[in-house]
Amino acid sequence: MTYGNAREALAAKIRYVKDFPEEGILFEDLTPVLADAEAFQLVVDELADAAERFDAQLIGGLDARGFLLGSAVAYRLGLGILAIRKQGKLPPPVHTEEYQLEYGTAALEVPAGTGTDLDGVRVVLVDDVLATGGTLVAARKLLENCGATVAGHAVVLEVSGLGGRDRLGDSPLIVVNEPAVGDR
Repeated sequence: MTYGNAREALAAKIRYVKDFPEEGILFEDLTPVLADAEAFQLVVDELADAAERFDAQLIGGLDARGFLLGSAVAYRLGLGILAIRKQGKLPPPVHTEEYQLEYGTAALEVPAGTGTDLDGVRVVLVDDVLATGGTLVAARKLLENCGATVAGHAVVLEVSGLGGRDRLGDSPLIVVNEPAVGDR
């Protein structure tokens, strides 16, 4: 199938799952998008265009689908990828940032030490979905505490009504599935 752009590919390929991961939630599954070569390429191209606009020097991919998307973006742009992992997945030493979940806390980590100097580096954070914004905000704080500048955020989907965009504040954000200004 041929799609005109990433939004068309997403509309054709996203699988909607009712009541997952809990009752009342409509889950938007990107797995079919990632498995379709053309759809995947269109999404990656739009994320890469966003990273270029933000003048990225490094791509930060959030655990776990952000790794897939961020790696492809980094490869397309000839940049490195920084895996921003959930706590306990990296060997020490690490930099850690804890953040609040609806019920409890979580933490993100990046390597510390040799070969991972982030001081003054412009990073674009890439993830699949912006929901409450907690993970992206924590990733931004983590990288800023390491001396990096988060130049922007690029995501495929945004779940409206959960306040994620507001939590990002004035930080630049591009959502691939968001209609273009003329299409709204």
